[in-house]
Amino acid sequence: MTNLRVSTSLSAHLRTALGYLPALLAAALVAYAIIAGGYFVALGGFALIYAVFVTGLSIFMGYAGQASFGQNAFAAIGGYASAVLTTAYDIAPVPALACGVAGAVVCAVLIGYPTVRLKGHYLAMATLAIGLIAYEIAIQWQSVTHGYMGISGIPPLGIGSFEAASDREQLVLLSVLVALCMGSAWLIRHSRFGRALVALSGSEEAARALGIDVARYKLAAFVVSAVYAAVAGSLFVHTIGFVSPEVFGMNMVILGFTMLYVGGIGTITGPLVGSIVVNLLPETVRGLKDYEDMAYGVALILILIYAPRGLSMLGWSKRKPAAASGPAPMLTPARVDL
Repeated sequence: MTNLRVSTSLSAHLRTALGYLPALLAAALVAYAIIAGGYFVALGGFALIYAVFVTGLSIFMGYAGQASFGQNAFAAIGGYASAVLTTAYDIAPVPALACGVAGAVVCAVLIGYPTVRLKGHYLAMATLAIGLIAYEIAIQWQSVTHGYMGISGIPPLGIGSFEAASDREQLVLLSVLVALCMGSAWLIRHSRFGRALVALSGSEEAARALGIDVARYKLAAFVVSAVYAAVAGSLFVHTIGFVSPEVFGMNMVILGFTMLYVGGIGTITGPLVGSIVVNLLPETVRGLKDYEDMAYGVALILILIYAPRGLSMLGWSKRKPAAASGPAPMLTPARVDL
């Protein structure tokens, strides 16, 4: 019996270690990119920016159980606000980022109030329309966005007198911001607000019966996800130094969904793991030349088949309910007096 208990304990510790392994590997890859420099810094920067974007998407889709294809609209608001304010009005990057986030929040409230009352594919189609409208505005509003010509000369992100001018400094700053975003996502998940979102993701009717204002919580989740998207859009333009409508097109939505499901929807470390894997995977199959796209697709399919809950959930097993310590109590029929 003692040997069985020791074996069970070791197995539990091993599963716990394996559960943290994907996140630790992702952090190690970011650290390697900071040390190695060069092209790895660019890959790591893109991965970290998308980790912020996908974290917001995970809150709305993973926690609240809703579908959104329009998060690129809020990323565009944050990105273009930072680009215009810093280049045309000489506003510092951090205040410009804050203005972009504020604009995204206002738009999310105005758009989300009627939109989140929809369900299922109706909600998905409505959010898709939001993203397409934002993309067309970025193209047509040339007096502000310069259309396909884009806006260049965007200064790098900095705080106070510090400016992340080098690639390594930008990657370190992005790493800190991603850690803060993951920490905030953890706090949301374990708060009363997060538990309410999980409840309505299971059944909106049951959540409503428990006294949860479903429409209000869905709107709040929509606004929170818009904040993450706006921050990611602003970080993108300050890291690259250029912005054009193609940056916030449908490709951003597709990449976001891919990273979300590869990493693990509704998880804390899943966005980081998924963004790093999806950014590094094309580089690992680049040597296959003509078969590069096929190998990339096959790799993604295999990941989704053998890790359906996401790579960040490898090693974690669902807890089984503890067995009753004693015999089940005998039930006696209740007496009803008529």
